[in-house]
Amino acid sequence: MIRICEWLEQVRWIVALNSSATSAVIVELIHYLSFFLLVGTIVFVDLRILGVAARKQSLTAIAEQLFPLTWLGLLFVTLSGFVLFAGDATAFYRADVFQWKIEVIIAAVIFGLLVQWQVSREARSSRGSLTGRTTTKLLALVSLVLWIGAILASLEVAALTGLG
Repeated sequence: MIRICEWLEQVRWIVALNSSATSAVIVELIHYLSFFLLVGTIVFVDLRILGVAARKQSLTAIAEQLFPLTWLGLLFVTLSGFVLFAGDATAFYRADVFQWKIEVIIAAVIFGLLVQWQVSREARSSRGSLTGRTTTKLLALVSLVLWIGAILASLEVAALTGLG
């Protein structure tokens, strides 16, 4: 894996993006804004499921509006994150806190997908209110906790390693 990391650091377009201050700032801005879009939409749906936000609006209507933005945020945060990672891949790969961050993000994405699947499944069914179901609320709560963990882990990568 280290060889792949070393190779990534030498790829011409990655070197070009990371050696230009302007392009590096643009990639970082895309990454942060995409992360805000990703997490913001997920948190809003999770809070709606928990009955904390937008109680007068239909969960299905909110989810239908926000889930496409969630996927867009995930796409751009993944692409920009790859570019940021690739510029210093060996150092990131060796940093335990970075690996922990990625693991938490993967778990958070999985729980986000489970919430989305549950909301979509219930929207097609006529078995009552999704926001009253314990399983759905538990999924939403775990999703929130994992995204908070992902944010804190992201802060720790820079604080503990000087990377990012």
